[in-house]
Amino acid sequence: MDEISFEVQGSAPEPYLVTFVRRSPTNLSAYCSCPAGENGQYCKHRFAILDGAENSLVSSNASDIQIVQSWLPGTDVEAALLRVRELEKEAEEIKRELSSAKHALARAMRD
Repeated sequence: MDEISFEVQGSAPEPYLVTFVRRSPTNLSAYCSCPAGENGQYCKHRFAILDGAENSLVSSNASDIQIVQSWLPGTDVEAALLRVRELEKEAEEIKRELSSAKHALARAMRD
């Protein structure tokens, strides 16, 4: 089992602790001490590390981000993360289409 932790500055005065645990090549767990993370909800701090973001990192182990990212392929977390990203892209497209439809409706109502 491998474990790496990061201190990440969030909205609270004290940094949050973000910990990744690789239990096996297909099992990756991630924990965060922020309110959302402690309640098992979506936590942007964990995903920022997976995306390679260093901007809110306050610990001195930025090079460990690459290690954590190397643990991702083949895990259940990777599959779930890919699905979230797919749906985010679809949601953006739907937002664009909805905006266009609303403009068309507004134009139709003026005629």
